[in-house]
Amino acid sequence: MNTRPRTLADEPAATAPAPPLLLVINRFDDEFGEYHRFLRDTDHRLAYLATSDALAPLDRDGAVETVVVPDFDHGTLLAAARDVAGRHGPFAGIVGLSEFDLSTAARLRADLGVPGWSIAYTDRFRDKTLMKRWIHLAGLRAPRYREVDEKADASALAADLGLPLILKPRDGAASHGVVLARTGQELAAALAAADRTRGHEVEEYVEGAIHHVDGIRRDGSFHFVSVSAYVNTCLDFTQGVPLGSVLLDPGPLRDRLAGFAAECLDALELWDGPFHLEAIVTAAGDPVFLEVGLRPGGAGVPFLHRDLFGIDLFEEAFRTTVGLPPLSAAAEPRAEGTGGWLVFPEPRPWPRRVTSRTSLVGRIPEVYAEALPEPGHLFDGQGGYDHAGGRFLLRGADERQVRAAVLAAISQYALETEPAGEV
Repeated sequence: MNTRPRTLADEPAATAPAPPLLLVINRFDDEFGEYHRFLRDTDHRLAYLATSDALAPLDRDGAVETVVVPDFDHGTLLAAARDVAGRHGPFAGIVGLSEFDLSTAARLRADLGVPGWSIAYTDRFRDKTLMKRWIHLAGLRAPRYREVDEKADASALAADLGLPLILKPRDGAASHGVVLARTGQELAAALAAADRTRGHEVEEYVEGAIHHVDGIRRDGSFHFVSVSAYVNTCLDFTQGVPLGSVLLDPGPLRDRLAGFAAECLDALELWDGPFHLEAIVTAAGDPVFLEVGLRPGGAGVPFLHRDLFGIDLFEEAFRTTVGLPPLSAAAEPRAEGTGGWLVFPEPRPWPRRVTSRTSLVGRIPEVYAEALPEPGHLFDGQGGYDHAGGRFLLRGADERQVRAAVLAAISQYALETEPAGEV
């Protein structure tokens, strides 16, 4: 009989726990879909759910699994997520950085028991009536509004709120489905044409200049914040007008809008997370809350912030979503110089094919980068801000110089197209 005492060498080796697994819903096809870069200081594992046209930026070799899904419907993603969890273990977090994936990611967390932003919390930043309700409760100014349904009466709404009125989907983005009704007849027509399968609201039209405030919050304070003024409006863009933006110079207006944004985010209880907030400044100089997204701004916003300030808004948004500390240091925007961006809508009527376009790099000194559609590119009305008629980034000494350059770019850019027949 062997009576040798057991030693540590005789014990079975302990199995190290697997690193935390994060599930990512991806619809981006540019560098802001390179999620592996956002985790370069950790050993987290990544799994992806993406459509076939959103695979290019993903580090598929480094991921535990990439599932190509036909669509982003909740049922489709839930089934795929359960399969991935069954093979690789439970998720420590679920990320959907697009405006269109915030609610879906929250529903997946609820269904799978994953920590993170709840459905009720993300609804606060998706439902335009709900977000204004929270703003009003805090005593801050936002447009007066009414929810509308199939029985909504244009005359009653006009009498209640006055004209003009804005009709918009409660969970819309990028001004899709937004209508400005200046008369009762226009409001009645807009209500009749609205997609009644979606919830809508009407809100009072507030005259003034529209601005956007972008950044990251940490522990209830700004980790980073910038303030910009639109050139034209997002609603104009849906009607074929170029949309631009210029960062404000340091000064009273910038400070006022940053402070107002902080009050609005406090009211909405956004202590940690990204934000893209829009506000109207009236002729009297008063800020009015318009809406806010729990995500980085679109169009040229993330590119300009990366180039001018060295902050990757998508990286920091990703990390706040899963509770990781920031990778960038808290910073104020640099005082020297400023910048802006400009995006052209897809030319109409659709479909149209590009025959030629003009470069503005070297032609307008402030234009330092551009993304132009190639000859032969087909416009079908689905490009939005990302696959547009042309996108330009600008740098300049001050706000006035950049604004002048944006207006010059609008007048000088030429995009030639021809009818392309049926898509």
